Amino acid sequence: MENKVAQILIQKGLTISTAESCTGGLLSSKLTDVAGSSAYIRLNVVTYANDAKQKILGVSRKTLENCGAVSGECAFEMAQGLYKLTGSDICVSTTGIAGPSGGSAEKPVGLMYSAIYSQKQYKIYKILLQPDIERIVMKEKFVQAVLNNIYTFLDFV
Repeated sequence: MENKVAQILIQKGLTISTAESCTGGLLSSKLTDVAGSSAYIRLNVVTYANDAKQKILGVSRKTLENCGAVSGECAFEMAQGLYKLTGSDICVSTTGIAGPSGGSAEKPVGLMYSAIYSQKQYKIYKILLQPDIERIVMKEKFVQAVLNNIYTFLDFV
C-alpha cells in the first residue's frame, strides 16, 4: 500500500508528514521504504511521551488530562500541530495501545486513533484490533490500516 500512496503523492505533487506514538516510527519507515520518498516526505517524528506531544506538536495539557493520549482528540491535535509545524499537504498521526499490557476496559490493548489533516479537511479514525495479537504484529496492522486510510483520503485532496 505504501507504493500506491507514494505514487499518488508524487502524481499530485503533495507532501506528507507523520507524528507517531504507538506505531513508533513504523509508518515513517514504510513510507520511506519507497525509492524517491524524499520528493514527498517533509518530516516524520515519534512523539511517544506526552510531554513530547505537548512540546513538539502543541497537544494541549487539557486534552491529555481530560481525554488522554489515546483519544481521537489527541490524534487530531497531533496532526493539526504537525500541520502547523511543517505545512505539509497531508499530516498523519497515530496514538494507541499496542500492548501486551497497559490497556483498560475503556481503552483496551489494540485501540488506536489516527488522524489525517490537510488544509481543507481532516478525518479521525478509530481502529480496534484483538488484544491478544503480538505487539509487532499489532503495530504492522495499525500501520496497514493507516496506509489504507491515507490512500482513501488522498482521493479528496
